[in-house]
Amino acid sequence: MRHKKSGRKLGRNPSHRKALLRNMAKALIIHTRITTTEAKAKTLRGVVEPLITLALRNDVHARRQAYQVLGEHKLVQRLFDEIGPMFKQGGGGYTRVVKMALPRKGDAAPLVMIEFTRKVGEAVSETESSAKKTKPAAEIAAPAAVEKVTPEASPEVSAKEPAASEEPKPA
Repeated sequence: MRHKKSGRKLGRNPSHRKALLRNMAKALIIHTRITTTEAKAKTLRGVVEPLITLALRNDVHARRQAYQVLGEHKLVQRLFDEIGPMFKQGGGGYTRVVKMALPRKGDAAPLVMIEFTRKVGEAVSETESSAKKTKPAAEIAAPAAVEKVTPEASPEVSAKEPAASEEPKPA
């Protein structure tokens, strides 16, 4: 009996299961979206989400731990430089599992699509975007203050520049 035994075996021995999940984690980091069975996708979340948490730490030890799982320096670099910053403002829930409409053709296994909840380049959160919208208004007000100061200085500048401005006109 298998009472109180957690985790899915996925019909594989431990080394094959470990290799399968590592390869699927690599594929998800490369493609940001993959299609697989429901059981594999739910198990894959337990591998990928801790990797993103490591990417948020972004220190040497975290990179080495991620390399132990991924095994490729380019994938570790992509994880820490592109995927990790997407989730700076988030508190978990880095992946999404979406059920597909039709099951797999050969064995009718339920298929799902697993993907990151944010897309690459979507690192700006709603609070940051609203701050950016208000920031240009503050920048617009600042040049208006500068313009008030410049008319006072302009008579001195205009006295020196008319000769310079007259020369380019005949040319």
